[in-house]
Amino acid sequence: MASNDNNRFQAIIAHAKEYGFVFPSSEIYDGLSAVYDYGPWGSELKKNIRDYWWKNMTQMHENIVGIDAAIFMHPTTWKASGHVDNFSDPMIDNKDSKKRYRVDHLVEAYAETLPKEKADEILSNLEKLLANEDFAGVKKLIDDNKIKCSVSGTANWTDVRQFNLMFSTQLGSVAGEADTIYLRPETAQGIFVNFLNVQKTARMKVPFGIAQVGKAFRNEIVARQFIFRMREFEQMEMQFFVRPGTQKEWYEYWREERMKWHLSFGTPKEKYQWHVHAKPAFYADNAVDIEYEFPFGFKEIEGIHSRTDYDLSQHQKFSGKKMQYFDNEINQNYVPYVIETSIGLDRMFLLVLSQAYAEEKWTKEDGTEDSRTVLRLPAKVAPIKLAILPLLKKDGLPEIGREIMKDCRDEFYCFYEEKDAIGKRYRRMDAIGTPFCITVDHQTKEDQTVTIRDRDSMKQERIPIAKLKEIVKAKIKGE
Repeated sequence: MASNDNNRFQAIIAHAKEYGFVFPSSEIYDGLSAVYDYGPWGSELKKNIRDYWWKNMTQMHENIVGIDAAIFMHPTTWKASGHVDNFSDPMIDNKDSKKRYRVDHLVEAYAETLPKEKADEILSNLEKLLANEDFAGVKKLIDDNKIKCSVSGTANWTDVRQFNLMFSTQLGSVAGEADTIYLRPETAQGIFVNFLNVQKTARMKVPFGIAQVGKAFRNEIVARQFIFRMREFEQMEMQFFVRPGTQKEWYEYWREERMKWHLSFGTPKEKYQWHVHAKPAFYADNAVDIEYEFPFGFKEIEGIHSRTDYDLSQHQKFSGKKMQYFDNEINQNYVPYVIETSIGLDRMFLLVLSQAYAEEKWTKEDGTEDSRTVLRLPAKVAPIKLAILPLLKKDGLPEIGREIMKDCRDEFYCFYEEKDAIGKRYRRMDAIGTPFCITVDHQTKEDQTVTIRDRDSMKQERIPIAKLKEIVKAKIKGE
């Protein structure tokens, strides 16, 4: 990682805390590793991204409906899905420091110190070795390159071993009677076990989809890069059920649809790339990731997977209940195939924040320097849509501002502030990402107009109060 990119990433993290987007969890007790809380503006931004995804999936597709499944599920669910036996990551321990690493993270961190050509070669070799589950080969790769532990500074490693990533707990009031259950490591299984419930009650015909947003939990040994990789996170997943034999065309359809959604945020296309899996997961016949160029490099933001009929067939086998669909068009019963789109909400939040953050400097007309830190958030997901700023705290200007606030807040999130000079208030709103500010001044009392300021261009114009709400609504929609 280039030092300037690292500096930018650290600036984004600091900005997120200072302006109420993300806080370290339990900070007064020195925090909890890889766990974060979303502050006033972070929770609004996160909700807006979530709502935008949900609307795109359910409201804009007549053959997709949503559910909200429980976090706790019958433990056999995870045996059937393969998570009990297969949901693990290859880890390695340093014998001197006793520190445990995920091998891909260890090698990736080492590769970042190398020239690009050499780094690409090592990462390519690592991917092939992991795809073949050649853990002895991975150990040899680490030894041959003399990769060292960041704590002990030695290369005294154990063999590479697999560690399950699921959190377990007990269900029951008496320990002796308790059953071991798991915090779900993904939201998809709640969709699969409810496949027939949803299909029948929502009167769905294949092809159709089920969408869900919810928390998932993974015991990441090395969680890192701020909110990119956490132990408690939120997923936005949609499982699309299709007739066997049609999965390839639907796989391509959802690849295209999901990229359209990402580009609708205004992010340049060159900031994204596709990563085709060298070896898809054991349940898939095709898999690709959408990767975004974060300040720390291209990383996965969403996966599109052709999961075959693995999940429904497994639940049919372990439960003894039929998970079949009768297709009237071909007069046939079958277990549907599934195309999955799975995006991390926290990662999407970090993507939006990373893309929006900017530090700007310019020379004013009088020759003096000026600067600002601004979040160029898309208006449709910005936490605050409109800031209402009376020029003075007297002469009836606050009362007019409050009336405007009362009239507009049922349509979009508004913020009222009358403290400090107007320039300082503009800068605060820029830092939070508020796309539009209006100033109520003495002219407002004369002609019922206000000054509206655009965050990105900083241009101002007078508009009638009577048209304010409709103008802002149109601007939010990009009209």
